[in-house]
Amino acid sequence: MTSTQTGRWVRLDGTANTRDLGGLPTSDGGRTVPGRILRSDNLQTLTQDDVRRLVGELDLRQVVDLRTTAEILLEGRGPLRDVPQVSHRHFTLLPERGHHTDVFAVEEDDPELDLPAGWMESLLPRQVAAHDEGEPPAVRSYLGYLGQRGDNVVAALRALAQAGPGASVVHCAAGKDRTGVVCALSLAVAGVPHEEIVADYAMTADVIEGVVARLAASPTYAEDMVTRDIAVHTPRAETMDRVLTLLDERHGGARGWLEAHGFGADEQAALRARLRS
Repeated sequence: MTSTQTGRWVRLDGTANTRDLGGLPTSDGGRTVPGRILRSDNLQTLTQDDVRRLVGELDLRQVVDLRTTAEILLEGRGPLRDVPQVSHRHFTLLPERGHHTDVFAVEEDDPELDLPAGWMESLLPRQVAAHDEGEPPAVRSYLGYLGQRGDNVVAALRALAQAGPGASVVHCAAGKDRTGVVCALSLAVAGVPHEEIVADYAMTADVIEGVVARLAASPTYAEDMVTRDIAVHTPRAETMDRVLTLLDERHGGARGWLEAHGFGADEQAALRARLRS
């Protein structure tokens, strides 16, 4: 298994968990292409050198942001928001109170927007399907993204499939949960085997201390970081293994789930081409 190869990491001063989805083996003997889709934790603290590297060397042209509206507004503008060549798309994977069709427009038009003291207060209660109640908490959360925000999961993949030349980066806060699900589906569409997708997901465990330290330094996430042991935040391979297994059992795989949710053969082919050719 090759997913833990260190060459896939993109070492930046302002993130702890940025890596390339390129270089992974596919079931037909090929490999995913580097420089097309990256995955990352929060991009708010990128340095100017980081921005120059991402935009100049890595040709970054699209950011797909999976955070909630409140997270984005509380964190404020990140440095990539000032780069005209880079487009930003927002698709929250958590159910929220209220709705903004363009969070970035809200960010600019109403900087004094009143937000709750704790951003978690802006979230609606998550619903757990009856057949998922016996699953571990992380598995239930990931299935919740698919069950409650399947529209935005598909929309995020559609944005990646329709992106023009240059690289895209998918991110949330830690770059492991919401980002992990969207990237797992992307890799499945590209033909990356189950065990390699699981191994890519689990790579975040190698850098989890840095991820938690960065989030703990932000007022938005600090309370959640200090009230839990680091082990709670560490991704476990069996979590993604279970999610993929359930998709196999219930939908004939990730691609079957996507087909059932409106992301059909043509769009899957476009996303596959992004990562394969």
